[in-house]
Amino acid sequence: MNMRHDAFSKLVFELSKLPGIGEKTATRLGYYILKQPETYAMSLSDAIQTARTKIGMCESCMTLTDATICSICSDSSRDRSSICVVERPVDAGSIEKTTAHKGLYHILHGVLSPLDGIGPEELKIRELLTRIQSSTIPVKELILAINPSVEGEATAIYLSKLIRPLGVKITRLAHGIPIGGLLEYTDRETLMSALQNRLELV
Repeated sequence: MNMRHDAFSKLVFELSKLPGIGEKTATRLGYYILKQPETYAMSLSDAIQTARTKIGMCESCMTLTDATICSICSDSSRDRSSICVVERPVDAGSIEKTTAHKGLYHILHGVLSPLDGIGPEELKIRELLTRIQSSTIPVKELILAINPSVEGEATAIYLSKLIRPLGVKITRLAHGIPIGGLLEYTDRETLMSALQNRLELV
């Protein structure tokens, strides 16, 4: 096996670690990268390195950002009495595209999954509770926009039990999003309807 093949195999191996990327797709991407000018590979490498070193979490909502406070949290026109709780930053992006939510977000960075070793301590739940209790503008509604999976349902129930004693109204997205579906792949109209017709948890 020559060095070129070794280097290409390593490139394919690293690309295949990306979520949703199998060996065939990784091989295609590897060939694509090699066909581009050397400046492309350098630019791609630089973008990854820069993102890795400069992007962190918003101190308020826990989304990914290159600023201390993200653009949504720092927007004074947002309704600070309403917080939409989602699993991942991409879910907040999906909801933001509907333009139906005018409040803020909170990113959990996952859902409860005991079998995978993910408990409350691994999620940004403590930060959410602290945020609600220390907010200068009282939080009136918490919208649980968590993906409708078994783990997502368990997480929603856990959060509602923690937060209800704080006197905050807790709502869930209305039906329309299939069980096991992901907000990321839900069309804008369905997601907008689910958000506008959200149901209060009792």
